[in-house]
Formats: sequence, structure tokens, C-alpha cells
Amino acid sequence: MATTLAPDAVAPAAAPAAARPRRVPWSLSALLVGTAALYLWGLSASGWANEFYAAAVQAGATDWKAFFFGSLDAGNFITVDKPPASLWVMALSVRVFGLSSWSLLVPQALEGVAAVALLYAAVRRWAGHVPGLVAGAILALTPAAALMFRFDNPDALLVLLMVAAAYAVVRAVEGASTRWLVLAGVAIGFAFLTKMLQGFLVLPAFVLVYLVAAPTSLRRRLAQLLAAAVAVVVSAGWWVAIVELWPASSRPYIGGSTDNSVLDLVLGYNGLARILGQGGGSAGGGVQGSAFGGATGLGRLFSSEMGYEISWLLPAALVALVAGLWLTRGRPRTDRTRAGLLLWGGWLVVTGLVFSFMAGVVHPYYTVALAPAVAALVAIGGGALWQARDRMTARVGLALMAVAAGGWSAVLLDGASAMTWLSPVVGAVGVLAGVALLVVDRRTPRLVAAAVLGAGLIAGLTGSAASAVATAATPHSGSIPTVGLSPSADGVGGFGGGGAGGPGAIGSPGAQAPSADGVRGAPPAGGAGATAPGAGAGPATAATGGSTADLASLLSSTTSRWSAAVVGDQSAAGLELDSGTAVMAIGGWSGTDPAPTLAQFQEYVASGQVAYYVAGGQGGGRGGADSEIATWVAQSFAATSVGSWTVYDLTS
Repeated sequence: MATTLAPDAVAPAAAPAAARPRRVPWSLSALLVGTAALYLWGLSASGWANEFYAAAVQAGATDWKAFFFGSLDAGNFITVDKPPASLWVMALSVRVFGLSSWSLLVPQALEGVAAVALLYAAVRRWAGHVPGLVAGAILALTPAAALMFRFDNPDALLVLLMVAAAYAVVRAVEGASTRWLVLAGVAIGFAFLTKMLQGFLVLPAFVLVYLVAAPTSLRRRLAQLLAAAVAVVVSAGWWVAIVELWPASSRPYIGGSTDNSVLDLVLGYNGLARILGQGGGSAGGGVQGSAFGGATGLGRLFSSEMGYEISWLLPAALVALVAGLWLTRGRPRTDRTRAGLLLWGGWLVVTGLVFSFMAGVVHPYYTVALAPAVAALVAIGGGALWQARDRMTARVGLALMAVAAGGWSAVLLDGASAMTWLSPVVGAVGVLAGVALLVVDRRTPRLVAAAVLGAGLIAGLTGSAASAVATAATPHSGSIPTVGLSPSADGVGGFGGGGAGGPGAIGSPGAQAPSADGVRGAPPAGGAGATAPGAGAGPATAATGGSTADLASLLSSTTSRWSAAVVGDQSAAGLELDSGTAVMAIGGWSGTDPAPTLAQFQEYVASGQVAYYVAGGQGGGRGGADSEIATWVAQSFAATSVGSWTVYDLTS
């Protein structure tokens, strides 16, 4: 006699942990070893990668106060414009192993391996071993992941923490566990301390899946979610509270804020300004081209640089979500396949829509936050449809996934000059696999069915994998790196990771480039990535390697709190890394932060805390305090030349 599940009963998982096949340790090990090889291979070729964060890591590894606040400099004048959690991890590595490109970037790569492992674990619990492996492989081979897990931006730790939170939600749903749900809240709280409000974009999906699928009463579910919310607030708020209560006179200025407040940074530059395009976060909305995400709208994730970073399997993931929800309609409330689709589908839809329509600053590499959701949906939805392939609707869903994955990959490959020849092959295999999947059911011989399914997977993964490998094989530097195979990835540049004249062309707003001797920490000039000395970032755009060394030597001989002052975080970061000293960044990232005032700077100079002023830093020039300071310095001190750099001795 057939039985039905009670409304609050737990539906059995597709492949319980106890039923794992004996090959799991070997296949999982192969996945993780392959991921580690991809992310660690030639890692130090990128030098300091993003010098802005590298300088902050250097400062944090030198001074514990700078470590706690996320200061750009060991003198603790100003912080970076993000909270410091990702810097903490890298700074601890540097404290243990010493400052080098490797010690800076290895934590990022290991965070990528850990994210793949946790995604596998989360998907396996409800969908089985093979879908777990597929999800992990897709995440590892997503170009945006291969880019960010080899770079020193905060996104690597952000993705790891969000995947960890999703795994905790999976465990919480299984047994209506308050402990696991609170752990999910803690992970999200630290995601906030990594990249502020972006870490909260997955919360609607987590709340939805727990309300829908947890096997307990509605009252208890609500109470547990309230406990998790408290965990989010505490784990995200403790650092904010300490910084807000700390006397402003004895801590660094909060970079990116207008009033030296973390709350202003949360709600302003890193909050509503990003969404609405107001104030300091208004340089987006497509007005700055592909480096800022392209034009807003539903097509943004499929176009320009964003398309090459994340969209290879995005159409297939959307098909899997819709088809999977249709397949699981009418099942018990606690059905785990549907719960998984809601979890990762909610993550994808909410985050994807925000990225598509945000009118403020958005960069293509932000899309790495979508990679776990895309991977999980393809694996869970595809696995569920494959299990139900005796039904025509399931076979149609599988066919659409194969055609969408292969067809869209062919379109992207056609736009990549290095791989144009592969486009028709991938497209043809995807279409043929889709047609074959329409007739593959459980009566089809196992080898034939496996070959058809494998062809569909290969067609969908080939383009993404090729781009991921090309990304890993290319050194990246600057503030907006790009992935391999994208039209903008013509070389290693500062602003966009592309060659001169592309999206990373010198002179673009916010541009940052390597130093005179190529990528700092990389092989000598002449290798990939070497650019004009100080181009776009250093105070002098015509400096030579020798003059950079001369200036670094001059600054390293100082004993003052700050060896020099220069306009802009990017300029200061390069000088810090070259000289190993603390450099005051006047005006923060773009030179427009209201710190220091002219009076404050004059006090620093009078008390002997700043040795030199280096003219011509990037940013500023908008009539603010930076201009006042430059004018006062020029009127009060004599200029000297160090190579092609103009330097003022403030101690004379």
C-alpha cells in the first residue's frame, strides 16, 4: 500500500551520506587536487595583483592596529574602503611566511579549494555523489572563480563564507537544527565583514528554503530564524561597534566614508550608492563601459566582460531551475530536491537581479558570487531530470539544458579570437546531445546513455574550462582584472587586466597599473604584464625603473611615521610596497575623501610625522583639501627631482 508523507515529515535525500559509493574519497580527492593545481599553478606571476589590498596586507602584517582596522598603511592614517576580514587571512599568512606574492595569494587559492569542497558536500547531501562532483567541477572551472581565487580582492573569502553558510543551511534543514542555522548566520556575518552588504544578498534564499522545507512547526521555524538573525547581527556588528566607539582621533580614517564612520560606508559608498548610483558609488550603470559591468538590464550578465566571466552555464542553470521546480511540483513540503532548487535558485535570482540592475559601481568580477549557485543548479536540476528521464518533460528539460549550454558557449567562443575555431564544435555537440537526450530513457543501454549525457556535459563545460585555464595561465594586476578568452583580455594591464587601449587603458577612472619594473614581485621587466612605469597609478607616468628604485631608497631611509604623503590610495600603495614604509594616502581611493584637512596635514608636518610629499598622485584635483595641500606644499617647500618624480622635503 502506498504511503504519504506527513506535512512536516522529512523527505529522504537522493543519496544519503551513508550510501556513498566507495569511490568517493578518490574522486573527490581528484577534484580537489585538480582545483588546487589550477589555482596554485604559476600563482606568483601576478606579483602583488591588486596593490591596493597588497599594501594593506603589508601594513596589517607589520602593525596589529593596522591589522584590526584594515589600514592601508602601518602609520594608520586611512583604511581601505572595505571591511578587513579578507585582509586578516592574508596578513596572518604574511606574518608567518614573510611578505611575498606567494604568501599573499596562497590563502586566496586555498579558499577556492575549500569553497569547491563545501559546495560538493552541500550538493551531495541532497542530490548525491555525482551531482556533488559536477557542481564542484563547474565552480572550479568558472572563469570568474579562476580569476578571483588567484587574486587578492575580498571576493575569494566572500564566496567561501557564503558557500559555508549554504552548507550550514542544508544541515539545518535536514534536522530542523538551531545550531546549524546559527552557524549559517555567523558565516553570513563574517561575509559582511568581508564585503559588507553583498554578503547579505543570499539571505532571502536561505530564509525561504528554511521556512518552506525545515521539518518542524512554523512557530519553531520562525523562532529559529530569529536566533539566526541575532547571530548575523552579532557576528557582523561587533567590529562595526568597536570601530564606531573607538575615539576617531586615535584610529585611522574610514576610507570611502564622508564622515569617518563605518555606518556611512555601509549605507553609502558600499550600500545604497552601489544600488542607486548616488554619491561616491555613482560611477556605474554602464556609463564607464565593460569595466563597470556594461549597461543595466536583464542582458548585463550575458554581455560584455560579465558574460565571459559567469554566463557560460547560466542559461543551462536557469533551465534547470524552471524544469526542476516543475518536476517537483506537488511533492511534500520537505522535499529536498525542491529545497535545493529553492536554495541555490533564490541565491542566483536575487544576486543576479541586483547585479543586473544596480546603477552604482559594479565590476564584472563581482559575478564570482553567482558561480556556486550556477554550479549547484546545473548539478541538482540536471541530476533530478536525469533520474526522471522516463518522463518526456524531464527529457525535454535535459535537452534544453544541453542545447542552452553548448549553444551559448559557442556564442561566447565565437567572440574570443583565441578559440573561435572551437565554437562550431561545441555548438554542434551541444545540439546533437540535446537531440539524443530526447530519446534516452531507462531502457537505453547504460553505455549509450552515459555517452550522451557525457557529451552534453562536455559541450557545456568546454568553453568555461578553456577560459578558466587561460585565466590561470595569465598574470593579472590592477584593480579590475579580466578573464582569459574575453575580448578585453589582450594582456596584463592595470585597470582591467587588459592591454593598453582596452578596458584597462591608462587614464580610465580608477586605473591602477604595475610599477616601473613590471608587476611587483613578478619576474623583471620584459615579461608579460610589464607596463609603463607608474602608468596611471604612480605620481610620474614617465618614471624609469631606476628612478622608482631611487625614490623607494629615499623613502626607506626615513624614520618618521609616514615616509611620504601622496594623493590617492593607489599611488600610496605602490610606494609602500616599493619602499616597505608607511605612506599617507591623501584623500583615500580617488583623492576625494575629506582626510586630512589642510590644518591636519600642517600639524603632521610640524610634528615631523611626514618626511616627504610626492607630487602628482592619482585622483583628486577637484578643488578639495588635496589641492589645498598641494598648493601649500609648493609654496612652503622647495621641489627636488628624484629621477622623474617631483618630491618635496617636508623636514627642511
